[in-house]
Amino acid sequence: MFQDISVEQLLEFQRKKELTLVDVRSPSEYHDATIPGDLNIPLFDDQERAEIGTTYKQVSIQAAKEKGLEIVSAKLPAFVKSFQEIDSPKAVFCWRGGMRSKTTATVLSLMGIRVYRLTGGIRAYRSWVVDTLSRFEFRPKAYIINGLTGSGKTFILRYLKEQGYPVLDLEALAGHRGSIFGQIGLKSHNQKTFESLLLQEPLKLEDSPYVLFEAESKRIGKVVLPEFIVNEKETNVQFFIEMPIEERVKHILEDYEPWNHQEECLLAFQRIKSRIHTPIAKEIEAYLREGQFAEAVGSLLIYYYDPRYDHATSRYTSDKVTIRAHDFMEAAEAIMSRLGPPPPKLKEKSRFPAKAADRDFFNSREK
Repeated sequence: MFQDISVEQLLEFQRKKELTLVDVRSPSEYHDATIPGDLNIPLFDDQERAEIGTTYKQVSIQAAKEKGLEIVSAKLPAFVKSFQEIDSPKAVFCWRGGMRSKTTATVLSLMGIRVYRLTGGIRAYRSWVVDTLSRFEFRPKAYIINGLTGSGKTFILRYLKEQGYPVLDLEALAGHRGSIFGQIGLKSHNQKTFESLLLQEPLKLEDSPYVLFEAESKRIGKVVLPEFIVNEKETNVQFFIEMPIEERVKHILEDYEPWNHQEECLLAFQRIKSRIHTPIAKEIEAYLREGQFAEAVGSLLIYYYDPRYDHATSRYTSDKVTIRAHDFMEAAEAIMSRLGPPPPKLKEKSRFPAKAADRDFFNSREK
């Protein structure tokens, strides 16, 4: 028989890499939001789920159950085989720990496959995320990478991370670069996905002496940053990167590849066109249409982004360290020189204090 486990128990399993999480909801539910690091083996696809839901609303609960049984019966062999191919302990979940995860866990148990079921489903996990973020206290000192658009802040952060420095890459978690053009060539995340991904990172870094991240506005694309991140940005040391405009244009072209996304660039530009002096805006639009992307980027920096940036940064009251560099590598080396060697890599700890019931649960497994 399967065993129900709490969110805390499930995440402790996941932290120790002792469990494969499986979301048995439909593909569209899975893509909307799930638990990071899991798999999707849907009991019903989107069309089947819609059909069962219609039967539930228009006929009866019993008729919906019978329709579900009819659909599942035909696909059970392949469904069970998908779980047999996972060579590790498994835990399943659905929206609220209801029929789909219970049916899955029961069938797998009957087939001799040991499985856990998440109590409360992803709804319980989502509640845990929201509650934990609302109470989160960020312990490490923060160093903020700041600078004009195109000064290589993201390149610098990712290089520093490769060198072993503790980094929180907010744009990667959001799937967005933070500007009007920031979604081009990327898959942006919604708030639920962003918060689930975000929560994993500070918890890994909470015992580090410091963390580096980029100065972002409160909103990155579709997502809003939690207050503890915003507060850190406004009150800690800022590394301001100063770089020649030619190098900034080069970074932007390398990152965005506008020649592969010309229509998206034009659509994004329409959102800010009215904020730029009309003759300049017409010139920028013409550059974009004619494929003169370096000229378009240069004008956008001079007439739109740089003035807005100067206004936004004038409000900062934190310590400012200016880094003058010719390219992002020189800037990264200057920051590393100021910070010294990266701190020792810390062993990841449990993400929360274990409750007595959870300690008993894990102790019983080890005996």
